[in-house]
Amino acid sequence: MENPRPLWDNSLQFVFACISYAVGLGNVWRFPYLCQLYGGGGFLIPYFIMLIVEGMPLLYLELAVGQHMRRGSIGAWKIISPYLSGVGIASVVVSFFLSMYYNVINAWAFWYLFHSFQDPLPWASCPLNSNHTGFDEECAKTSSTQYFWYRKTLNISPSIEEYGSIQWEQAVCLILAWLVVYLCILRGTESTGKVVYVTASLPYLVLLIYLIRGLTLHGAVNGLIYMFTPKLGQLANPKTWINAATQIFFSLGLGFGSLIAFASYNEPNNNCERHAIIVSLINSSTSIFASIVTFSIYGFKATFNYENCLSKVILLLTNTFDLEEGALTADNLDSMKDYLMSTYPNQYVELLPQIKNCSLEAELDTAVQGTGLAFIVYSEAIKNMEVSQLYSVLYFIMLLMLGIGSMLGNTAAILTPLTDSKFLSTHFSKEVISGTVCFINCIVGLAFTMEAGNYWFDIFNDYAATLSLLLIVLVETIAVCYIYGLKRFEKDLLLMVGHKPNWYWKIMWAFASPVLIISLFIFYLTDYISTGTLQYKAWDATQGQLVTKDYPSYALAVIGLLVAASTMCIPLGAIIIFIMKRLKRNVSTLE
Repeated sequence: MENPRPLWDNSLQFVFACISYAVGLGNVWRFPYLCQLYGGGGFLIPYFIMLIVEGMPLLYLELAVGQHMRRGSIGAWKIISPYLSGVGIASVVVSFFLSMYYNVINAWAFWYLFHSFQDPLPWASCPLNSNHTGFDEECAKTSSTQYFWYRKTLNISPSIEEYGSIQWEQAVCLILAWLVVYLCILRGTESTGKVVYVTASLPYLVLLIYLIRGLTLHGAVNGLIYMFTPKLGQLANPKTWINAATQIFFSLGLGFGSLIAFASYNEPNNNCERHAIIVSLINSSTSIFASIVTFSIYGFKATFNYENCLSKVILLLTNTFDLEEGALTADNLDSMKDYLMSTYPNQYVELLPQIKNCSLEAELDTAVQGTGLAFIVYSEAIKNMEVSQLYSVLYFIMLLMLGIGSMLGNTAAILTPLTDSKFLSTHFSKEVISGTVCFINCIVGLAFTMEAGNYWFDIFNDYAATLSLLLIVLVETIAVCYIYGLKRFEKDLLLMVGHKPNWYWKIMWAFASPVLIISLFIFYLTDYISTGTLQYKAWDATQGQLVTKDYPSYALAVIGLLVAASTMCIPLGAIIIFIMKRLKRNVSTLE
């Protein structure tokens, strides 16, 4: 007798699981970056339009498919059509790639968390050199936070071609991160359902604490004015709309199979329409909430750097021209510069290379995303706060909760199709299957703890999912509307939620969303082609900054394999099924 499918304890648990998965690091480190780059508050206009056209409809579609078919991604699409089994396999492959590198972020968060208990924080100042005569040469050329990230955390090599060795501290943190994930998924929905209450709610508590603290910081208002001042000219930039659509798409976690997996553990009559709206609105609201926190921190950091720059210029001019203390201030600096230049032209010209051009606007314009924002910009701001250890601990606990919450969804996308398999489930327990997946991912993930590991991390982060997910979701939408049939899908939804979908959902599924996905797919494809030789940012210790280098040929081959490994599953799956059916037909005719 087949075991009954596990269920969530209640619908709230399911919503928390979806929020924990969807609300991730991208809300904290990518959305604020896009706001900064594409018009501040003006970016919210294309963002919410894309949420309505793309986000909500595709989220509802995936939840409905998972709930009705009551299978993971492979089984669900196989029921719709045997020729679509490759779509589910492609989702599992992409989720497997994501799990390989994503948990490395949690390893870094553990590393920073452990160091947050030191007083002073280890990234607060540069270490002394071996002779104790001055600061470390590399650190002196950059900042203490960048030095701690690139040298102490990553111990990064000068290029991707210099692999280096595994950094045992990072390896231990990665093993710990995978152990935590394994304990959270050990008993499927039984254990995951309890964990998501913490991983979904704790980040909001930390963000609220940071909001209260952020708004009281000196200069926070400068960051908030910068964020909420709309630059509507950016609305004419096609990249603004493309990035808004991409952010919605990836932030909700569409195409990975995680949402289908979570929905498959619902009661058949669960109102997935309402939950799709709730999850997508909470996800987008969190992005805006996190941006307010981030921009208050940005404002504090930018103002601190700006005022620090002014102080250095004032001190330099005061000492050089033997001015009376207090004669030079931030208010009269520009007029005094003109006076000194006209009075002492030769002396001023000699000094000119040392006089920095201090600009608050330039500081606020410095756009940073990803690990640069999470581990450099935030740690730079934290070190200048009072009780910096407390805010550092809170921040990195929040990063861990966001990262682990996303990992629960990533692993569910892999494990649900595996545990759905009768062969695997009859021969191996759920704990063994979960443990094997975590172990394989952990072993492969050790490659990202090598000295060149961060370069490979960027390759996986940039290329493992982008094109693949767009193709997967496009095929999913076409499959439901035109292969399974929209009228048939309407009847399924009537049974599940008690009413048929209205015109909005049907227009989005059948026309608007597929057209948008095709447009995004074409853009990314042409963007890759027009870029020419793909490049990456390498850390140059001699200059204390990032430099641009070309990827070697074998790295380009890996990028090609990453894209092909998942996308080729879709046509190959269909071809294999077609050949098997033909062979069966031939055998039956011979008999």
